[in-house]
Amino acid sequence: MTPIAAPISAFARPRRTLAAAALAALALAGCGNNGSSDSGSAAQSAPEQAAFAAMLDKVAQPCSSTVESASGPTDKEPTGPEGKQSLAPGETPPTDPIEPAAPTGAQLSDRDRCASVQHEQRIIQALQAVSKPTPAKVRKSLNGLGHVDERIHGLEQDGKVTRFYLDLREKGGRLCEAGTAAGGETDVTPCAAPATGSFAVKKLLSDGA
Repeated sequence: MTPIAAPISAFARPRRTLAAAALAALALAGCGNNGSSDSGSAAQSAPEQAAFAAMLDKVAQPCSSTVESASGPTDKEPTGPEGKQSLAPGETPPTDPIEPAAPTGAQLSDRDRCASVQHEQRIIQALQAVSKPTPAKVRKSLNGLGHVDERIHGLEQDGKVTRFYLDLREKGGRLCEAGTAAGGETDVTPCAAPATGSFAVKKLLSDGA
């Protein structure tokens, strides 16, 4: 049998080439997986955002008649104990409309004030049914109402109470809600966030929310 006189290096090169090609293929496959994962996350969040926007519109439907017209505000005189104003004998009522103060001292639009009442009713009703409301339970309950995680802020346990903030801004509005989940003593109150920009709980607290 005639021995093969070719040098060993002549046979080693193709193996190294194949190994390099295999590594390159794995690297490309890894890049492809990362890209598809990111696009998948975006695709998953899109329906959630659409459902959240639809929920906001549905909750605010009863407020369509209170939206400000192009000619100016359409506020009606506030009703209830907070809307009454005591006047001294012989004193005439003011001609300017009486505006209820928002917790932050900033004015909410008619639509925002009306929508806040609708949101508060459904949130309080849902959270009153949560026993021992931990942050995880409160988040789950809020998710069930249609609130997405990106709009839930400051969720934390404070003794037996769980505190949270909801960013409900839409269509140029400034509405947010500050809530405390505590079973039958659950409370939710409106607040006003900046019309644009990120939602900062610390800024709301410094403003007195």
